[in-house]
Amino acid sequence: MATRDPFNWMLSEAIESLTRAERLHKRLFTLKQSGGPAWEPPIDVLETERELLIFVALPGVDPDDVVAAIDGDTLIITGQRVLPPELQDALIRRLELPQGRFERRIALPAGRYAVSRHASNGCVVLRLAKSV
Repeated sequence: MATRDPFNWMLSEAIESLTRAERLHKRLFTLKQSGGPAWEPPIDVLETERELLIFVALPGVDPDDVVAAIDGDTLIITGQRVLPPELQDALIRRLELPQGRFERRIALPAGRYAVSRHASNGCVVLRLAKSV
């Protein structure tokens, strides 16, 4: 049975964490410098014969506060994630979920779409029904 060398394992974990932090810092710094949004939410895009389904990971964000607009062949999703008022004065021990203004741009296949949305398991789900 092979055993892991604790030193190599810890070093590998530390390097991976630093790489991830640096990548997030660069992305945040670049977006803030440009005066744009502070972060981009992760998404899943699925297509069926009748619609595009876009799952936007936005835990704690009210779907009614998310703006989804189509500009040409691009879907633009914008909004803001803020700490709940009861946590504004709390001592933050760890904050991994991004806060502030977000924006995500998604290229769409050519066509016309009717957009609807709902919340599901921490995601805002956008349904883009294809118009014929």
